[in-house]
Amino acid sequence: MRLVKYLAHAGVASRRAAEELIAERRVVVDGEVVADPARNVGEDSRVEVDGRVLTGAEPRVVYAVNKPLGVVSTARDTHGRPTVLELVPAHGLRLYPVGRLDVDSSGLILLTNDGELAHRLTHPRYEVAKRYLARVGGGPVKEDAVRRLRDGVQLNDGLTAPAQVRRVGHGQLELTIHEGRNRQVRRMCEAVGHPVLALERVAFGPSRLNGLLPGSYRRCDDAEVECLHAL
Repeated sequence: MRLVKYLAHAGVASRRAAEELIAERRVVVDGEVVADPARNVGEDSRVEVDGRVLTGAEPRVVYAVNKPLGVVSTARDTHGRPTVLELVPAHGLRLYPVGRLDVDSSGLILLTNDGELAHRLTHPRYEVAKRYLARVGGGPVKEDAVRRLRDGVQLNDGLTAPAQVRRVGHGQLELTIHEGRNRQVRRMCEAVGHPVLALERVAFGPSRLNGLLPGSYRRCDDAEVECLHAL
């Protein structure tokens, strides 16, 4: 097994983050600092990260969390703000968030120790759908604004892919996108004249909030995890 995949399966980090750990020379295999993420690792290999010996693959878990406002979706925060990892008891597992939600946005975020799954859910080529409810300003949302969102909006980092959009109430839009650009939904709505006043993610692929209250979580069952892998 390649070293980067071994680290992901051991719950150390996502595959991308594991590559960074290796590049920073923080990984030792059989007493040797390794800088090659493709290095083969066997069942009998002794693998250490920052001096901690790994014991092999952890049991795979996925949690669905309803992130409240004011909570950051990173594993750590240099400003001391609460993180989404603090909402779920890890029981010794190394969990990390799948994707991001802005600190001023709420809703569904997944936590897992399955690095391969996290990679697939966030890599652009897999085009995993994410659905949001946005309360917007700028007056009534007219058909022209909806059409522009559906066709793709020109942002400073390029044209967005077409979004699925529908009006679900006065000043409220439901948007489904398949990209993961920084603050994308907010920037899209701003570009068509309707700044976002409140934003909630209600679905990530096949996973839904399903009545989760802000700050609460549930462990995804086997069927839901299989659906996530099928993406």
